[in-house]
Order: sequence, then C-alpha cells, then structure tokens
Amino acid sequence: MHRNRMLRSFLGTLLGAIVLASLFTAAAAAQQYKIQRADYGYGRQRVDVTQRLRELARQNATFRTGNSTFGVDPSPGNVKTLRIFTEGRGGPRTFEYREGSVVNGSQFTGWGGGQWGNPGGEYTILRALYGIPGRNVDVTQRLRELAARDAFFRMGNSTFGVDPARGHVKTLRIWTRGPRGTQRMFDYREGSVVDGSMFSGWGGGNWGREAWSGGWDGPGR
Repeated sequence: MHRNRMLRSFLGTLLGAIVLASLFTAAAAAQQYKIQRADYGYGRQRVDVTQRLRELARQNATFRTGNSTFGVDPSPGNVKTLRIFTEGRGGPRTFEYREGSVVNGSQFTGWGGGQWGNPGGEYTILRALYGIPGRNVDVTQRLRELAARDAFFRMGNSTFGVDPARGHVKTLRIWTRGPRGTQRMFDYREGSVVDGSMFSGWGGGNWGREAWSGGWDGPGR
C-alpha cells in the first residue's frame, strides 16, 4: 500500500511537471511573432492597416475583421482578408484572416502595447497631382483637407472637384521624400482607395508646403 501511494505521488508530480512544461512551451511559442505590418483587401486591392491594428490591439485581445473594423472597403463585392506580416524565431511568417473571422492577438509579441510595426509613415508628401501626362492639376491642398478628415478615401473627379482629362482614366500621383532623402512616386488609379498611413504626418497636414519646381514626371520636369 505504501509503495502504491508513493508511486501515485510520483506519477502525480511527474504529470504536473509535464503539464507545466507544456504550458510554458505554449506560452513561449505564442509570443514568438512580432508584427511588422498588416494589410487588408483582396488581390492587389489592399490598404495598409498597421496603425488601425495597433489601435485595436490596445482595446482588446480579440476582434472580428471586416470593413467596419478598418473603416474601408478596398475591394467592393469581394471577400477580403487581413494579412499580418510577422518576424519570428524561424524567420518571416504571414498570418491570414478571412473577412468575418476572429483575430486573437495573444500569439503576437507586445500585442496590447502596440509597440510594433512602423509607428508612422516613412514618406513625406511633396506634391500631389491629378490627371494624365500633359493634362493634370495640383491637388496638394485638397489632399491636405482630405487627410485631416480620414486615413482612407476613395478618389476620383468628385473627390477633387475637377476633371482635368475628360474621357480618360486619371491617376492621383503623389511625389514624396523617403527617410534617406530619396524621392518616390505613388500612383493611384481613378476609383481606387488611398491609404494615408504610409505618409508622414498625414492627418496633421504639415506637408507639401515646400518649394516644388517639378511636374508630373518629377522634380525639374
């Protein structure tokens, strides 16, 4: 009897140790992915939602994805996905969530703190033009007004109050300066969604005020 009690005690202790080890291993595995960025959409019609994801993370450990969650529908009529790009011990990994599904942030490092991803846009806007080559207008001021209201907007003639090239599909072209001082161009086809999160100081509108000698094709052109 005594030996049986000792055996049961030993087995109980061993089982407890195994359970604790499993819990510690699971906890460590759950926290090994650090978010780099996130986007939402379908196919190539996607918007960066890293900043919005950061806001959601600070509110709750879980949330349900959808257009209302991110405040934008980048691809009307299509079932969209949230993609979260991470870096882990084994290298990069992408987590994908179908529209309407629940995201559990417990597997991501520093979820609730929101200290991940790029906290602000990298590119400072220099000038914004709308139209086609040879027939375009400066819409920097109008873009500044739109930025003050929202992080996203769908653009077209009604957005800018002008049609500089009737009968043609127009483009919003945004010229920017990157973190290393190099200039980069962003093009948005008429009817597409513009996501301001990649631009530095987007909502504040303190950009596009410096002297600009360029045109549709860039500085000096």
